[in-house]
Formats: sequence, structure tokens, C-alpha cells
Amino acid sequence: MAQRKRYLFVCVNRRPDGTPKGSCAARGAVELHARLKERLKERGLAATEVRACTSSCLDVCWVGPAIAVEPDHFMYGRVRLEDVDEIIDGFVEGRRVERLVLSPDDYEEPRELRKRAAGKE
Repeated sequence: MAQRKRYLFVCVNRRPDGTPKGSCAARGAVELHARLKERLKERGLAATEVRACTSSCLDVCWVGPAIAVEPDHFMYGRVRLEDVDEIIDGFVEGRRVERLVLSPDDYEEPRELRKRAAGKE
């Protein structure tokens, strides 16, 4: 197996329906992972450049679907199928898709979700 330059860890965690945080799987992450793999292969990047892998929870459910990008050590959030080609173009061109990069505030679970999860609605 060849070592790739980048690894995309796509959260495909599924929480029970109705969970306040939601889940990446419920927001289309499984399809997102499949599209990434397909497009990377079509563009000849899958074997040596970029590997798309599934991941369990990345702890940013409220901004899912989420993708951890390594070794660059940043995360994309709120990713949709329509974003896949732009993300791949970014890797080819050596840039990030800034509108999808999580900000420091995105890593903080919203207060209303913490209250609902604790049963204090």
C-alpha cells in the first residue's frame, strides 16, 4: 500500500434519530465519502496522492458532515456533495477551501445543544 500525501477522514458516525447534535451520517456523509473516493479515483489521485477514509465521530456533529485533513491538521465542515470537486481542486492547486474550513468557534458545541443533551430545554 502506497503512503499518500493526504488523508481525508470523513465522519460517518450515526446517532439515533432525534439526537440534538444530529450526526454526520444523517446529513449525507456516507454518500459524501463515496463521491470523494469516486472523484479521487477518476482524477488519478487515489493511488498516490489522497486517500478518503471513513471515521467515527470527530466531535463536531453540529457542523457535519465533517472531514479531518491530515497531515495538514485542519477540518472541513458543513460539506455537501457539491463541494467535492472544489475540495479536490484545492488539493491539486495547493490550497484549502476556506469557506469550509472550521473556525475556532466551530469547535465549541452550541449552548442550546448542550442544554438539550442535558435535558434542560
